[in-house]
Amino acid sequence: MPVAVAVALAAGLVTVTAPAAHAAAGADLPFTSVEAESATTTGTAIGPDLTQGTLASEASGRRAVRLGAGQRVEFTVPRAANAVNLAYSVPDGQSGTLDVYVNGQKLAKTLPVTSKYSYVDTGWITGSKTHHFYDNARLLLGRDVQAGDKVAFQATGVQVTVDVADFEQVAGAAGQPAGSVSVVSKGADPTGQGDSTQAFRDAVAAARGGVVWIPPGEYRLTSSLSGVQNVTLQGAGHWHSIVRSSRFIDQTGSSGNVHIKDFAVIGEVTERVDSNPDNFVNGSLGPNSSVSGMWLQHLKVGLWLTGTNDNLVVENNRFLDMTADGLNLNGNARGVKVRHNFLRNQGDDALAMWSLNAPDVGSSFENNTITQPNLANGIAIYGGTDITVRGNLISDTNALGSGIAISNQKFLDPFHPLSGTITVDGNTLVRTGAMNPNWNHPMGALRVDSYDSAIEAQVRITNTTVTDSPYSAFEFVSGGGRGFAAKNITVDGATVRNTGTVVVQAETPGAAAFRNVTATGVGAAGVYNCPYPAGSGTFTLTDGGGNSGWSSTWSDCSTWPQPGQGNPDPDPGESGNLAKGRPATATGSQDVYTPGKAVDGDAGTYWESANHAFPQALTVDLGSSRTVRRLVLKLPPSAAWGARTQTVTVLGSTDGSTYSTVVGATGHRFDPATGNTVTIPLPAGTSLRHLRLSVSANTGWPAAQFSEVEAYSTS
Repeated sequence: MPVAVAVALAAGLVTVTAPAAHAAAGADLPFTSVEAESATTTGTAIGPDLTQGTLASEASGRRAVRLGAGQRVEFTVPRAANAVNLAYSVPDGQSGTLDVYVNGQKLAKTLPVTSKYSYVDTGWITGSKTHHFYDNARLLLGRDVQAGDKVAFQATGVQVTVDVADFEQVAGAAGQPAGSVSVVSKGADPTGQGDSTQAFRDAVAAARGGVVWIPPGEYRLTSSLSGVQNVTLQGAGHWHSIVRSSRFIDQTGSSGNVHIKDFAVIGEVTERVDSNPDNFVNGSLGPNSSVSGMWLQHLKVGLWLTGTNDNLVVENNRFLDMTADGLNLNGNARGVKVRHNFLRNQGDDALAMWSLNAPDVGSSFENNTITQPNLANGIAIYGGTDITVRGNLISDTNALGSGIAISNQKFLDPFHPLSGTITVDGNTLVRTGAMNPNWNHPMGALRVDSYDSAIEAQVRITNTTVTDSPYSAFEFVSGGGRGFAAKNITVDGATVRNTGTVVVQAETPGAAAFRNVTATGVGAAGVYNCPYPAGSGTFTLTDGGGNSGWSSTWSDCSTWPQPGQGNPDPDPGESGNLAKGRPATATGSQDVYTPGKAVDGDAGTYWESANHAFPQALTVDLGSSRTVRRLVLKLPPSAAWGARTQTVTVLGSTDGSTYSTVVGATGHRFDPATGNTVTIPLPAGTSLRHLRLSVSANTGWPAAQFSEVEAYSTS
């Protein structure tokens, strides 16, 4: 592994360096990517844009170049190459070609472009929009080019948005292994015209214990293979041996020892139908199997793995343009290693483990490069035991997802929550995290989510680099909104650069310890600590030492920090109202007179409890334990509000669960002649986070009423 990986993460080639003493994150790739916006162009640059459902937001680096007819983009070749893969988009319903030029000379070959595999709609996924705008097209140039040479693409009759070009030196076709059974010898048609399905089946049967050879050519399969076991399927290289099939292997079980390598499987999947097995592998390859050196494209899922796949190794593959996951270990995966793969433009989680029916155990995602999952996460771990996520490079998540999600979201039963030790080490996250339209707030670059149950596993997050997250770096949330605890978490060794809002986004009860986490360029505040639902408990951040650059706390739980906003009131200090804008809840409300009206800073609006139902209470979360010396309670100052006396008990809590009485039940007179204002001194040494006012009587109305509840640290 080199000490740094050159990847196209911003304009041009960006060197992403891993934390000290750790190898660079991501896969060892045989190509170098160059961004279109860093090239020379006569077209129009678009982006950057983070808005879900736009071309720029789905692009690598959130920027691309739009070409009209006759316009071109010219790349400077970064390395010796003889082939190129281009990520592009054309308007929905259109197709065409790009002319290709090498050092100013137009090639006889053109590059076909189409919207056929793009513009996917998944209306059953709440919060999704039309997505999957880009596609990938590859071309052998027919000549060698060197570093510094020029390769240009010119639009002809259709508008094309160009995102990124991958330049690669493709080796010649490999030769047939001795003793192997060629699919051509069984009648397969290498021109792609005839149906080669039966020939592949016959070759697999004949080669049991040996090798099925797929010579250079294109082969069309019209249905899937099954009964594949104790056999190797091998091609001459994925640029040379190409299988056209949307369903390659579909089987519920296998005795194993299946090895698939060195060819391409390119499908014709143009929409996502979850009930269809439109996958490269659907089901089981059996124990001690492997998948390597494959080019997988235009499928629903690359590998959807169920049943027994013990000790499977999936490595050095490319996953492009899936309408759903790249790979999903769908329960019962033991000792599976997924490493050194490249994944671009997946329509759901790029890599996922989902412990349905049986837990995934002792499995790992290591040193993969993932870019532009356009719905959901780069890597998602849904349950499982002793799972490892290490050394991955993830960039440009777009909607409904984080770079990495460690989650107890079950989706279905029987589900097996996280257990044992979950190791998340040495990962680099670039422009990851996205706005979740269902929550109406953002998802962090790395998310720990107690969605359906508390986190009981030990979650160890170490040596993480988070760069240019549009929102937060680390998020702790209970995505189902029920306030399950996210606990047993350690974040040790992290570098956070230019995060849009906060470093830590804590939205559920729980606890995490932070050590050696350094941040620069923080957009709003260091910490957003506002567990939901209100009163569900606290999230405790333990400072283990070595932290810097993120000590401030967002002060207003009633609002979400916006990227680059800065903290509106990081510390109310000696004179500020500690309760203003804080989350407020109540035992009941009347009509539009909701609890938030009592902390909105406007004495003309008010909270009113349910009528004829004393006692009633209003609770305000101050965000952290604060010294409080006096309260100011108000009713609207209008003379229309006649004088009245409310009997109020003041209670306080540090955890939102156990409350103690601060000031016993006392009648307080509100009189418009004196501004309808009451001041309540609190005992010296009063410290609380959750302030509760319990009202047992009101002489002016059969309900509790406050227009403002103000808390101050000065007497």
